[in-house]
Amino acid sequence: MDSQLETHSNRMNMDRIFALGFVIAGGLFWMTASFAALFNFVRAGAPVALLAAFYVFAATGATLAIGWFYERSAAALLVLGSAAVVVWGAMASWELGVWILMGIFLIGPMLTAAALFAMARREQIAVERALESSPQLAPAEATIPRI
Repeated sequence: MDSQLETHSNRMNMDRIFALGFVIAGGLFWMTASFAALFNFVRAGAPVALLAAFYVFAATGATLAIGWFYERSAAALLVLGSAAVVVWGAMASWELGVWILMGIFLIGPMLTAAALFAMARREQIAVERALESSPQLAPAEATIPRI
């Protein structure tokens, strides 16, 4: 395999792994945070807190499913989600501490995952173009002769 093609392929895989890792880590954090906030601070009860955690779980699962197959769409949705958080903060008039926490634990990781998904897609296109221009680098299919 060509070294440049191998470099693109390795970079693409690392971008995907880190993007998926950011989504998983963020989902785990926000599931725990939403459950704990509703259960301990608001005292909403276990069913309401579990439902909120389930919504975060479902959103994380949807992001992973979309990101696994449609990286550009996942990147666009993550950027739109980050913009929605900023609008939400502006409408709710968050204080500085809330802005810092949301920036560190939600907006930043979402934008980082979006950038990684977009870079993985770009590397995928580079690998596909390299394989098209050099057919000898494409994976070969084995044929079994009939006896």
